[in-house]
Amino acid sequence: MAYEEKDIYADDTSYKDIIERPDAFSREDESDDAEFYKRDRMIQHLDSNALETVEKLIGHLTIEDRPAVLDLMASIDSHLPEDLNPSRVVGLGLNENEIKANPILDDYVIQDINKNPKLPFEDESFDIVINTVSIQYIIRPKEIFKEISRILKPGGMHLVIFSNRTFAPKAVKSWELLTFDERIKVVIDYFQHTDKFENPEVFISMGQPRPEDDKYAFTGFPSDPIFAVYADKKGADSSRAKRPRPQEYRDDLEPEIIKKRKARISETHECPYCGQKMRLWGITDNPMSTWDHDIYVCVTDSCPYLVRGWKVMYDQGNPSISYRLTYDPKSDTISPIPVPNLAVIKDSLRD
Repeated sequence: MAYEEKDIYADDTSYKDIIERPDAFSREDESDDAEFYKRDRMIQHLDSNALETVEKLIGHLTIEDRPAVLDLMASIDSHLPEDLNPSRVVGLGLNENEIKANPILDDYVIQDINKNPKLPFEDESFDIVINTVSIQYIIRPKEIFKEISRILKPGGMHLVIFSNRTFAPKAVKSWELLTFDERIKVVIDYFQHTDKFENPEVFISMGQPRPEDDKYAFTGFPSDPIFAVYADKKGADSSRAKRPRPQEYRDDLEPEIIKKRKARISETHECPYCGQKMRLWGITDNPMSTWDHDIYVCVTDSCPYLVRGWKVMYDQGNPSISYRLTYDPKSDTISPIPVPNLAVIKDSLRD
């Protein structure tokens, strides 16, 4: 989705005080990166639902037939959809064993771009350059973005994807101090500094349910959020098709169906948005509650009402909260109840 409901280009530049600090691109661990990444980490760095979002995003944004792709700061997976049909995929990273385990790569380069930001590729040799969950480790980002603009063909896309996971000792200090909004603005600055890219677009996905087998499922938090900033290199032919903007999470049901379900909720006790049975919530057991009776709540983690709520609250300046739908049988009313994670409420259900 294009980031339009919240003006990412607003005049709030307070984040620049952070990235312009003398130590902005220092790191807790300043040891040689080649030594740090020498240890093999044959793991995914996002949960499976988030990885699926990344794959779909790459597929949705790719308009080239048989694109040449560079996976910058590559590892065991480039997250390309099976039907992408690239002409070649090159990986550039630091751990050779991880890169060799990546089945889609046709070729690879071992290089520390923090030491040497000069990319070993010819001018205009790639259609797409992807950086997935690694932008926070680059200590010379403006030099790297300049190099990326050099190796991209006119109209080629650079796609930067990040989430909320990181190897903290190797992340630059400024990244750790920035909010998600500020991180987006910083990446936009990287693009705009080169003056070689079209206006960047932003995509955000958050609130999808975390897979039950994920190692962080016990936390009660939803799937890892996905933030992406992407832009095409200037100079594309005027007849070239434009990249379709990804769609944000939407309800599958028509508003009229939701309206009809709401009208029958007193009989069915079914959530109008997901159609699942709501559960009786023992809210009277809560010492902070002023309620004198229990109410019904939708506890389905994949409910569109809940999933969409994470993004809605994020846009309103509440980045770590969503809401579930409740039904009060005494007053016959439907209302939201804020939730900081997926586990809260579930331990006080009556049935």
